[in-house]
Amino acid sequence: MKLLQINVTANSGSTGKIAEAIGQLAISRGWESWIAYGRGTPQSESRLIRIGNDWDMRWHGVETRLFDNHGLASRHTTRKFIQQIKGINPDIIHLHNIHGYFINYPLLFQSLREWGSPIVWTWHDIWPMTGHCAFFGKDQCDKWKTGCHECKRKTVYPGSLLNNRSSRNYEDKRRAFSSLDNMTIVMVSEWLNEMKKDSFLKDIPGTVIHNGIDLDVFSPESTPSKEKEYVLAVANVWTKEKGWDDLVSLRKILSDDIDIIMLGLNDKQMANLPEGIRGLRRTQNINELRSLYSNAIAFINPTWGDNFPTTNIEAMACGTPVITYRTGGSPEAIDSNTGIVVEQGDVQGLKKAIETIRTSSDRFTPELCRGRAEKYFNQDDRFEEYFELYEKIINKD
Repeated sequence: MKLLQINVTANSGSTGKIAEAIGQLAISRGWESWIAYGRGTPQSESRLIRIGNDWDMRWHGVETRLFDNHGLASRHTTRKFIQQIKGINPDIIHLHNIHGYFINYPLLFQSLREWGSPIVWTWHDIWPMTGHCAFFGKDQCDKWKTGCHECKRKTVYPGSLLNNRSSRNYEDKRRAFSSLDNMTIVMVSEWLNEMKKDSFLKDIPGTVIHNGIDLDVFSPESTPSKEKEYVLAVANVWTKEKGWDDLVSLRKILSDDIDIIMLGLNDKQMANLPEGIRGLRRTQNINELRSLYSNAIAFINPTWGDNFPTTNIEAMACGTPVITYRTGGSPEAIDSNTGIVVEQGDVQGLKKAIETIRTSSDRFTPELCRGRAEKYFNQDDRFEEYFELYEKIINKD
C-alpha cells in the first residue's frame, strides 16, 4: 500500500510531527510512505517531496497580502506536484494543513476529483470552512455558517493588507472542498466536530481522532529541580491571542514567590518582559522542554484561539496539571483531577487556579496527570485509529 500525506511542514510543528509519526507507523506496517511539504529542511523516515521552493512561497505570500487570495497562488508548482502524485499513484492521500503559502487548493482538488481514490483530511484548525480565518481569536464570529463577508480579521494570518476577499474565498472553498465524494474529514477535537456540523461541509463523512504524543519523549523528570516555584507557558509564536497580555496582567497579581516562565519568545519580546516573568527562546532540546514541563506547578495556556493544543497533553504526560481558557477544544484534554478550565480573559481566575493547584497536591497528582495522558493521548493508540480508518475506507471501495 502507498500512503501520501500533504502538510505545510514535514516533521516540525505539531502537524508536521503528527504526519511524521503516521508515516513511521505506515512504514512499520510494510507500507510505502511519502510526505509532501511546503517549507523547512526536514529529516524523515518517509520519502519527501518539496512542493515548490522558497521563492514560490514568498510570492504566494505577496499575492495573499495584496489580493487576499490565500491558497490560490502557487499554480505552476501545484501542477508539477500533481504530476508527481500521478507518478506515485498512492492508495490513499491524507491531507493535513494545506494552507501556508505553498499550494493551490482548487487545482489540487480538481486533481483529487479526477484521481478518484480515497482522501482523508485532518482539520487542525478552522481554515477549511471559513473565508479567511484559521482561528477566531478574540473576534468570535458566525459568518462562516452562512457565507463570510467583510472579514474583520483580514490582516490576521493569512493576512491581507489591501483586499477583503472573504466572501469569494468562502465560495471558492465551498466549491472545491465539496466536490469530492470520496473524502473523510477527521477533526482533532469534539469542538471542531460540532463546528463542522454547521459548515458547508456538514454532509461530508467525518470522525474525531484526538492528537497523540510520544509518551517516551514526554515523561516525568526523574530528578526534580530545586529552583523557585513557577508556572510554565509555551507557544511557537507569542501573540496577544496566545495570551501575552493576560500573562503580563497575571504577573501583576500573582504571588511574588511564584515565577512565570514563557517559552518561545523572540529577541524583542525577551527585552520587554516585566520583572517576574522569565523568558526563554524556542528550544529544540527535548530534555530541556521535558524538565520545564515536569518541574512546573502547572502548565498555563491562556489561548484565545486553538483547536486541540498538543502542549496541554505534553505537560500532562510529564505529570503536570493544566490551566486553560475555555477556548476551542483545549479543555477536552483535561478532567477535574488533571487541570482547571478558566473563562477567557479571567486573569483573576488564572491566579485562583494556580493557587488551587499549588495547595491541592493530593488532588492534582503527577500520577493522575500521567495516567490520563497514557489512557487517552498515546500517539500509538491515536494514530492506530487512522489505520483503522484507512482500511475501512479502502475496503469499502
